Amino acid sequence: MAGTRPSARPATMPLHAVQTLDVPGAAPDRRAGPAGCPSGRQADVTEGPFRAPRFGRAWAPVAAVAGTTEAAIARGLAAALADPAACRAARAVMRQLRAARVGGAPGLPDPGPAGLGLPAGGAVLLIDPGDPARAAAAAAMLRAAQAMGQATGQPLLLALDPEAPPGARPLLAAEGLRLLPGRLAPWTLLELAAGLHTLSPELALLAGAAGLPARLAGAAPWGGAAPEAAFAALLAATRWTDPFHARPWTAEEGIAQLAAWREAEAANRRIVACTGIEWFKLRAMRAALAGQAGPPRIVMRGSTAIRLARAAGGDAAVWASVMPETLPARAAAAGVGLVRIEDGFIRSAGLGVHRARAGSLVLDGLGIHYDPARESALERLLAETAFDPALLARAARLRAMLLRSGVTKYNLVGEARLPALPPGRRVILVPGQVEDDAAVRLGGGRVRDNLGLLRAVREANPEAVILFKPHPDVEAGMRRGRVPPRALARLADHVLREVPIGPLYGVAEEVHCLSSLAGFEALLRGLRVTTWGRPFYAGWGLTEDRDPPPRRGRRLSLDMLVAGALILHLRCIDPVTGLPCPPEVLVERLAERRGPAAPAPRTPAALRAFTARCSRALAGWWAAR
Repeated sequence: MAGTRPSARPATMPLHAVQTLDVPGAAPDRRAGPAGCPSGRQADVTEGPFRAPRFGRAWAPVAAVAGTTEAAIARGLAAALADPAACRAARAVMRQLRAARVGGAPGLPDPGPAGLGLPAGGAVLLIDPGDPARAAAAAAMLRAAQAMGQATGQPLLLALDPEAPPGARPLLAAEGLRLLPGRLAPWTLLELAAGLHTLSPELALLAGAAGLPARLAGAAPWGGAAPEAAFAALLAATRWTDPFHARPWTAEEGIAQLAAWREAEAANRRIVACTGIEWFKLRAMRAALAGQAGPPRIVMRGSTAIRLARAAGGDAAVWASVMPETLPARAAAAGVGLVRIEDGFIRSAGLGVHRARAGSLVLDGLGIHYDPARESALERLLAETAFDPALLARAARLRAMLLRSGVTKYNLVGEARLPALPPGRRVILVPGQVEDDAAVRLGGGRVRDNLGLLRAVREANPEAVILFKPHPDVEAGMRRGRVPPRALARLADHVLREVPIGPLYGVAEEVHCLSSLAGFEALLRGLRVTTWGRPFYAGWGLTEDRDPPPRRGRRLSLDMLVAGALILHLRCIDPVTGLPCPPEVLVERLAERRGPAAPAPRTPAALRAFTARCSRALAGWWAAR
């Protein structure tokens, strides 16, 4: 993928990168450690095989191994062999690594045997170190692999070590030896092999997790000890740390985070070029979409993005709300995938129009959630996912966390000046929207403006108390959606200006909206929600829909909706580390910080609104070129 390649990661990391580790069995040394605390004799600390990918400049480890993988195993193998419980725990870790496809060098293509057009488990695999200093050992390994191939009748495959530096060349060549293209992810290599010959202790260790016989430098690894014993020895020398809170983790938690990062990095790596990105979002988008090889190219012309993606065999991306109508067809004609990008459902501490950086994004390769005319990735996920009990329990905890913290989309500060409400009358909250926003243009249904929404709600509920909350972007003078004062006075009982929306959920019994995210937030709080448009949360049996969206019909529980929208679909970004993070981390961060509802403007509102419209229009115009 195009972009600046970060410098190579050192073989070891400083001890303070994760936590201080003592070498088991070492004599105590009371010199101060890196944090100023006494420790035992300090050892080099590596990640071992539990390598975290880089997201551009953002990186944090989740595991720290005292010494190299080989040294840690040799040091603890005898104890592990005598500890059946440790071996049982190691087998669970091996299964998790295999299922998650993590371990070893991160950020490499992982096509699997089918993606290479080769059978699984059908060859003797020889791992070329690509290091001239190891040429003699590599040649001896080749002879052993050839002997194995002759004995079994299996073909020989040669692959560069995933740990080899970029641009490394194979050292080995022999008749009948097929070279695989480039550096490939360890799990693709292991799935190809019936037997493995390597000089890499980490790859030999992963082969044990895959149930694959391996030879390390021509011999059985670790004297022929069972792979789970080697893993148990390594785990005894490994400390796991939460990269977001700097607190101890379990191996299960650490590997789960590596699995989530693997998926996020692979998705970022597929995006070769982006278009339709407004100037003030450039830095944030480069950081959010960066992978092991750096950020994607951000270009002005849509045709350039398609050309670059096609040349690299990857995808192009576009900001969904400015996407030209012709761009999907042009990308399809070129055989290029097109990823739509949009702000996520838990966004920021402050408004986007005030340049608050988004804390979450939606990346959708099918459509986009606010356009019901075509299926989106979120719609497919909600329609087809089998939500397991553990995921639903997590969704319930996340929902409780959102309610407890009061986190909403923008998390604005401001005094909650609530009106006195007459007892015995239903209270309906009507959130206004930005009328030229794509969510209204595409997902508004028959009603497409705030005045029409208020009229429809008043006509259907003549006796209710209606609270109208103008959209913050409209209040800031940056977007369209103002309701004429006379009509507003006739249709709404109270107009709540510059009031955070969170406290309003506590006084309303119902929320009526077009496609506003406020309807989703109201569902989380147990309120009755009526949709007059076609938002992503409509059509699943949770809302009263006046203009039902097409295709949907599966009945979801609220926790299913939360699991799909906020856990499985959302890409959350930790504002502290810059790393992809679980939604729970983002909620914690936003609960600690709030954004101003209307910071003091440096330029008149009309000029700021004109500039914003020009910026969006220009981004869309160039993307159409």
